[in-house]
Amino acid sequence: MVKPAVLVLTGYGINCDEETRHVFERAGADARIVHINDIIASPGMMTGFQVAAFPGGFSYGDDTGSGKALANRIKNNLMDEFRSFIERDTLMLGICNGFQVMANLGIVPGLESSVGKVQVALERNTTARYQCRWVDLTAVPGNPSVFLKGVECLHVPVAHGEGNFYASPEVLAAIEEKKLVALRYARPDGSPAGGEFPYNPNGSVNDIAAISDGSGRILGMMPHPERNILFTQRDDWTYLREKARREGTRPPEESEGLALFRNAVGYFE
Repeated sequence: MVKPAVLVLTGYGINCDEETRHVFERAGADARIVHINDIIASPGMMTGFQVAAFPGGFSYGDDTGSGKALANRIKNNLMDEFRSFIERDTLMLGICNGFQVMANLGIVPGLESSVGKVQVALERNTTARYQCRWVDLTAVPGNPSVFLKGVECLHVPVAHGEGNFYASPEVLAAIEEKKLVALRYARPDGSPAGGEFPYNPNGSVNDIAAISDGSGRILGMMPHPERNILFTQRDDWTYLREKARREGTRPPEESEGLALFRNAVGYFE
């Protein structure tokens, strides 16, 4: 099988590019970190990739708002290339700051077109503080996301100051009706967070943690699945290890975040 080629976008202030590249490669892809300036210099290179990933971080220091400067750099230099990329049978993933960039580009939810009109926003956390903690997520039945095939729940970290998902009542209703909500914040038992902190860490409307486009090929999410791909990365791994020992079982080597990236690679098999 030919490995799908993954473009991991990097640039000033992006700090999760290495982790994102690593997890895609562990999942079986051929991933390459490319600086935004190099793409602008050679935009034709995008035709050689099947997956594009916007990693987490603080692109351009988020000085003009989270993800806005990088989104504007793309708008001013690469919009035609990104439209062409999305129109092909490709996948796109935005994590944390990457989700903010995709929202500012109008890539998600794409209710009217694949790229262009901004319809949602990631605002300041209602706690008015940067939140770095582990959260529980439930996958929304009926959502078409390729990345979440077979996934029912996730336990992953968040690390952001502006992750409060917002949409106007009209857009929110359309997102819900079209089943574009991919993941919601939940309590450890899987019940809805109900907007309550810390289960919903940022105040997102309807506990929305991730949305997809209608095709399921594009996913934007605030939590970091690339930070829970090994069992020993979990915040509760020592407890689970001891629990497994007492039950006479062996804990797994891998953890649930890896499933999203394996699904992406499996899409091209």
